[in-house]
Amino acid sequence: MERILDYFLSGIGAMTWQNFAMIAIGALLIFLAVYKNYEPMLLLPIGFGAILVNLPLAVVLGTAEHPGALQILFDCGIMTELFPLLIFVGVGAMIDFKPLLERPWLLVFGIVAHFGIFIAAAVAYWGFGFSINEALSIGVIGAADGPTAIVVASRFAKNLLGQITVVAYSYMSLVPIIMPPVIKLLTTKKERTTRIQAKNKNIPHWVMVVFPVAVTVAVSILIPDAAALIGFLMFGNLIRECGVLEKLSSAAQNELSNIVTLLLGISVGASMTAQNFLNVQTLLIMLLGLIAFAGDTVCGILFAKFLNLFRKKGNKLNPMIGACGISAFPMASRVVQKLALEEDNQNFILMHAVSANVSGQIGSLVIGGIIMGFLGGM
Repeated sequence: MERILDYFLSGIGAMTWQNFAMIAIGALLIFLAVYKNYEPMLLLPIGFGAILVNLPLAVVLGTAEHPGALQILFDCGIMTELFPLLIFVGVGAMIDFKPLLERPWLLVFGIVAHFGIFIAAAVAYWGFGFSINEALSIGVIGAADGPTAIVVASRFAKNLLGQITVVAYSYMSLVPIIMPPVIKLLTTKKERTTRIQAKNKNIPHWVMVVFPVAVTVAVSILIPDAAALIGFLMFGNLIRECGVLEKLSSAAQNELSNIVTLLLGISVGASMTAQNFLNVQTLLIMLLGLIAFAGDTVCGILFAKFLNLFRKKGNKLNPMIGACGISAFPMASRVVQKLALEEDNQNFILMHAVSANVSGQIGSLVIGGIIMGFLGGM
């Protein structure tokens, strides 16, 4: 009887303040997902995974000889990059690139609006002493693209994977809070009320089919390290646009995305052990992630204002669309349209905002590939 009692009490005796702290953090993530609706599909399984992996004497991770369920999911889904790439198939099936094809010149914002990545990376490297691999992996938080952040971190900063993932998805959910004050700080009321005439064009079906194939080939040749990222995204988009795979398109957008997101979340939670998470680095990564997101918004807006210097009166851009160049689709474009309507309830810039926003999805993968190529070649 005494041995049985000792068995049941052993877990309680093994609890440390670190275990309690990480369980509390996991519970906080679940609270934010359920009651604040902050990226619930990711934060809830991440939070629950963090609780599981920090229970003392639990065998969810197992041992090197006999890995547990979470360790197997982490090794097979995260470290092989399988889960992030499968998510890109679902994301590609959800994206309509027609607004971008109607205004292809807005693709430039998908690149420029990601310069916040390098601002944050520079601060991390020179300001806080992170290694170049860690600094750039942290900077990728600014891509506002969780799967890309996971891929880069799993290759070059595995020790920071949990923190980077949680911060990336947390800030993605906070785009409606982070972007507006930065936009208002950098623009005048007159600029925010600038109207842009939306001229819709008839994009032939064959163009919509050729586009994902052409982008995959072009990006993969120029940036080989981005081939898998862009390839899986565009494969999903091809399924959507081909017109003959409606069931597969629906499955990619729903069943595949939901299942993989669930497994990815709880797998990432498995990396949030107390020794990896409860340190000063986590607070610094939170700060740097905020710098990256704010820096993206600043760069996009300033570039739009720069272009306005060369555009004729009456043909000016609304600088707010520059902030949509990040990959937080469609949240960023919705935020900008909402701000435009607050200043002028007849100002509809959504189509231009969406065009810049979908270009941000491509831009995040291009920047991610460039960073992986740079770090891999060092």
